Parts: sequence; C-alpha cells; structure tokens
Amino acid sequence: MAYKLKSKKQRKLRVETAIAHVSSTFNNTLVSITTPEGDVLLRSSAGKMGFKGARKGTPFAATQIGMTLAKDMVPLGVRTLEVNLQGPGSGRDSVVRAFQAAGLTIATLRDVTPLPHNGCRAPKKRRV
Repeated sequence: MAYKLKSKKQRKLRVETAIAHVSSTFNNTLVSITTPEGDVLLRSSAGKMGFKGARKGTPFAATQIGMTLAKDMVPLGVRTLEVNLQGPGSGRDSVVRAFQAAGLTIATLRDVTPLPHNGCRAPKKRRV
C-alpha cells in the first residue's frame, strides 16, 4: 500500500484590518503582522532579509522588511493597518513609510515603548 503525501493546508484567511507590531532596537528591527485578535499572520526581521551585523539596524533594512511584508499581505486581503511602534531604533519610521508606499492605509500609529515609572535602583556611586 502506497503512502499518500498530504499537501500543506492553505489558509483561506481574509483579513481587512491587521496590526503591525514593530520592535526596533539599535541592532535589529522585528515586525510581526497580527489579526486584531492577536493571531500572527506574518513576521519578518532584518536578519531574515539577509542583513548581517550593523546593517540590521539601518533604516534601509527596515524599508526592505516593510516592502516584503506589504507584498505578502495582499493575498490575505489586508487594506488597513494599525501600527504599534516599540523601541528607540532608527527603523521605526522607515517601516511605516514602506507600508504607505505599498498602498496600505495606516489607521493608527501607536508608540508602545515601555517607560519606567522610576525604574530599578541606580548602581552605587564609584569610589576612586
């Protein structure tokens, strides 16, 4: 009896609005596209795009991430995006510009960078 290969299931998911979570550090930029319920549809990073070392944190790498994710969102039916920006990196604005250039409508821009309300205790003063 021959073994029958099962083909991979294709998602016939139609999503009008999605949320883009952009985490931008000084060394890398990570972007994940989720449904409003929180299910991850797509994700990408500068390292996945082939950038290595210091070039991962550049605005150009972030633009490339945004363009490829925007191309992948077209078959899913995504037209409007809510963007959550997190972190101090230089790729924050570049990702948003790439989404706009690809023809996606940006509904909201939210900065969700965690800010300490007094934070951890500071280290003791140095005695030299």
